[in-house]
Amino acid sequence: MTVAAVAVEAPELEFRVEDVEALEHAVVPTLAFRLRIDAGGREIRSLALNVQLRIDAARRRYDDGERERLFELFGAPAGWGRSLRSLRWTTTSLNVPAFVGSTVAELAVPCSYDFDVVATKYLNALGEGDVPLELLFSGSVFFAGSDGRLQVVRLSWDREARFGMPVRVWRDALERAFPGMAWLRLRRDVFDRLSLYKSRHGLPTWEQALEGLLAAADERRAT
Repeated sequence: MTVAAVAVEAPELEFRVEDVEALEHAVVPTLAFRLRIDAGGREIRSLALNVQLRIDAARRRYDDGERERLFELFGAPAGWGRSLRSLRWTTTSLNVPAFVGSTVAELAVPCSYDFDVVATKYLNALGEGDVPLELLFSGSVFFAGSDGRLQVVRLSWDREARFGMPVRVWRDALERAFPGMAWLRLRRDVFDRLSLYKSRHGLPTWEQALEGLLAAADERRAT
């Protein structure tokens, strides 16, 4: 006798970002997103998620100062109808333990302080207000079938959540990890020249070396 296989309908997951804050005592700047996951009443044994964060730059208004600082990324504002685009920020992973119905998970997102990274340039150019984010989800869903046995399905990148992240939260994350500091990446040959200048002038810090060069440049412009 042949027994027909019974198709098990996979849970329909919905994602929503409820809040975000800067993590305290993090080694690197880190944001903690409060992520609500709703499985429509189903029993979930675990989730192994991949999360891609994107910045939907076209969904935000910009003041004159922000437009000027964003010239490097998008060009002149007159052409933003073509150049203003979504920016990929980062991709991370999240493992969620068993739950029934819905749960809240913390999604930790480390932030780069490298100002050559496009997303960091964008965030640093903003003043106040929110950053329009898109979170895309894929991965594996482990759930209980109708007979109680473990089932697994793959999530494609068709699940998403939108969220307006306050710019101040990103700045707070950087400030907590590196109070009052900013990082500048240099080519090795430029660094070697700066190091030689610092040594020849007996300057104890890199800040004093750069201040000396900037003061000299200001004097040349004044004359």
